[in-house]
Amino acid sequence: MTTPRAKARARTMADILRIGRDHLATEGAAALSLRAVARDLGVVSSAVYRYVASRDELLTLLVIDAYDELGDAVDAAIADAEDSSDQFRALGRAVRGWGLREPARYALLFGSPVPGYQAPAERTTEPGTRVVVRLVGILADAYTAGALRSIETVPVPDSLSADLARIRSGFDRDLPDAVLARGVLVWSGLFGAVSFEVFGQYGRDNFTDASALFEHHLAVLADTAGFVTTNAQPR
Repeated sequence: MTTPRAKARARTMADILRIGRDHLATEGAAALSLRAVARDLGVVSSAVYRYVASRDELLTLLVIDAYDELGDAVDAAIADAEDSSDQFRALGRAVRGWGLREPARYALLFGSPVPGYQAPAERTTEPGTRVVVRLVGILADAYTAGALRSIETVPVPDSLSADLARIRSGFDRDLPDAVLARGVLVWSGLFGAVSFEVFGQYGRDNFTDASALFEHHLAVLADTAGFVTTNAQPR
């Protein structure tokens, strides 16, 4: 049974994260300050240190929170998809939608490193790989079901074999080098397209229909992966 003290602590932690997210949006990660969080929380700065030991600890909590929310958005999006091709498109749209809704948090995860901060791998790797684990799972399921076309026009260099074998063992999914290498390209292409849009790299007036551009990119990436095309339009 949860005690009143534990409930109060959980509420305070939730408030600290909420205020931290607000400060990310208005000040940016590099300017994040526990003193400023304490001020908005209405307590002295020393009181916050009973919950969060340092600015880096707060950044880590915000990183984990953002990765989990992105992972939850992807999981929810692909839950009702009919096949692997639809799942891939749903995953891509979920990543884009979350990034556009949460540009500051997207920047924390995929933008420039925060000066002086190093995310602890033992705490952030699992939440941080949720989306790519889902993507590899979609590719692996499609490959097993025979729902990936064979695209072998560009052979994978032998020098990549050891790296791909190590990556494959980490995911514990049986994918040939060619499929796994294409998955890496699709992964980087997806997040590259989202990052360009979130960070305004296309320019202000070059594309009047950003959704149409993304859908085209998503279709090209699906074709690159080799998915057998079904419904290419968002539902």
